[in-house]
Amino acid sequence: MDFSLFYFADTGIAAQHRYQLLIEGAKFADTHGFSAVWTPERHFHSFGGLYPNPSVTSAAVAAVTERVGVRAGSVVAPLHHPVRIAEEWSVVDNLSGGRAGIAFASGWNAVDFALRPENFSDSKRVLGETVEAVRRLWRQEELEFVDGAGGTSAVRIFPPPIQPELPVWLTSAGSIETFRKAGELGVGVLTHLLGQDLDDLAGKIGVYRETHAEHHGGPGHVALMLHTYIGTDRDEVRELVRAPFSTYLRSSLGLFKRAIGADMPGIDLERLTPADLDFLVARAFDRYFDTGGLFGTVSDALKTVKTLKDIGVDDLACLVDFGIDTETALDGLGRLDEVRRIQH
Repeated sequence: MDFSLFYFADTGIAAQHRYQLLIEGAKFADTHGFSAVWTPERHFHSFGGLYPNPSVTSAAVAAVTERVGVRAGSVVAPLHHPVRIAEEWSVVDNLSGGRAGIAFASGWNAVDFALRPENFSDSKRVLGETVEAVRRLWRQEELEFVDGAGGTSAVRIFPPPIQPELPVWLTSAGSIETFRKAGELGVGVLTHLLGQDLDDLAGKIGVYRETHAEHHGGPGHVALMLHTYIGTDRDEVRELVRAPFSTYLRSSLGLFKRAIGADMPGIDLERLTPADLDFLVARAFDRYFDTGGLFGTVSDALKTVKTLKDIGVDDLACLVDFGIDTETALDGLGRLDEVRRIQH
């Protein structure tokens, strides 16, 4: 099992410290054998708002590291021209000496599509076309695009990337069709446990493996996002993360709706009283602490890692910036690395 770090912080951090955990965590991951550092794309909301462009944050990570993978988790493909994606990430690949990788997503929030409103209604199709175009551009193929004069021009990206083939994942919020599509394309899957439990995930990974083997041979690659903090006492960890993680769940209400729908069908968040919402957030916290995250002690985490390895997860993308203070989060990385080393 590989271990990587994943970031999706709220913007409510003092200005001088907003990217401290990203940079210091990346340095730690680089020197301690972690596989990658992922940063997302998020627009127009405090939840995840530190990361409007993962190529920018990945360039910063590339500049302070030497070996760890530098990945987008994820580029929302329908919001961008494929040439722009390929160009930016080729720069990241050059800055990192060939360590770039991209998870692509179709997008889910209508407000984000203020950037490209024409693509919202058909985002799945646009995702597929964009991924194909970016991969071809990465291989230094020339593609035809409409130019400013209304004609077409052949385009090749510069600088040429270091890696001959771009490492790619598709991001899935739980749709089995996305798992199947990733297998057909011969790319990896990046997923999470919002709205799906381990049994669901195991079945989808099985479909992905079968499809990947059928079309491309080999097993493919599955990365799982997990909120993570490892301490020395399970009860102390629970109380340490309860308030920040509950606030995090509340601020991520758009995603939280999906999780509540899985746990309590028929619940309408828009009609809940504040007391009802507090109850649901508390229930969600208990669920994610016990079965949907990497929380507790080294011993607790090793049990979770074994379970996830048994269902076919290849890489734990440990989301460490969900609201605990930076120094505490950085302190927990040493124990997370202990988990990584022992499980091997």
